[in-house]
Amino acid sequence: MRIDNLQYANWSEKIFRQMNDGAVNAVHVTIAYHENFRETVLNIEQWNRWFEQYPDLIFAGRWASDVQLARETGRTAIFFGFQNPSPIEDDIGLVEIVHALGARFMQLTYNNQSLLATGCYETHDTGLTRMGKQVVREMNRVGLVVDMSHSADRSTIEAAEYSSRPIAITHANPFDWEPARRNKRHAVIEAVTSNGGMLGFSLYPHHLKNKTDCTLTSFCTMIAKAADTYGIEHLGLGTDLCQDQPDSVVEWMRVGRWSRDIDYGEGSASAPGFPDMPSWFTDNRDFANIEQGLAEVGMQPDEVNAIMGGNWYRFYEESFTPSPL
Repeated sequence: MRIDNLQYANWSEKIFRQMNDGAVNAVHVTIAYHENFRETVLNIEQWNRWFEQYPDLIFAGRWASDVQLARETGRTAIFFGFQNPSPIEDDIGLVEIVHALGARFMQLTYNNQSLLATGCYETHDTGLTRMGKQVVREMNRVGLVVDMSHSADRSTIEAAEYSSRPIAITHANPFDWEPARRNKRHAVIEAVTSNGGMLGFSLYPHHLKNKTDCTLTSFCTMIAKAADTYGIEHLGLGTDLCQDQPDSVVEWMRVGRWSRDIDYGEGSASAPGFPDMPSWFTDNRDFANIEQGLAEVGMQPDEVNAIMGGNWYRFYEESFTPSPL
């Protein structure tokens, strides 16, 4: 089973066929960065057209059972997620609506302070807001996963402790391996995993040791160490693959409509575009390289399978349906 719990590619038939060639059973795709509710619906409409055009390659995933269906039919189940709470605007009632439309993950922040929590680029982290706490409870109720990938430390720890269901950091790496601003400190990962949550390891070069030159051995050794520290059952992949995106998209990701300035985020003013991926992972056909790398650093087959998708599958089973409470 292969599940990638975060991609933001420039979607095309080529990429859908690469998913098929790579036997990728499920992908969590970003369908909103700064879009409001109506704009997000337009993005869902676009995905519906792709589902109609390429039914032999992809289909809309809503439940964990869709991952099994994808395996049985040789396709990829596509699960929707937001990297910002902007699609619910300031209306808690929209949490249930977006879940009904297929959303399964929502970040409480994207780098900045939101109505719900503090982003990792802010100077002061005030934790979950009043609305944030109520939205977390509503997300718990309907089966929309709390994602804290771009959130600040205190906000993430509070979300992990306040949420009645396990939360996720879908795409980041340990800060002590590579001290990027978006990577997560030990106390943060510990809070998420000790409350049953998941960490998805990122392959975005700014999150990797030595960036594009990161070696497969270094990446897989980091995963093995994290498994020893936090428990292998809490770990998976969220590659943050931004394949074929033009550099101009970085401006939308970082800036949206909130600023007239250019915020290059984890890049640099001289090179604001997307960095090159490591040579051993450039597209969806390369997941076998990670499997091989994990085996070479000493992981057993059942452990490799857990990292590659088994853990996310179990998390999907536990997280996507309405709360029984």
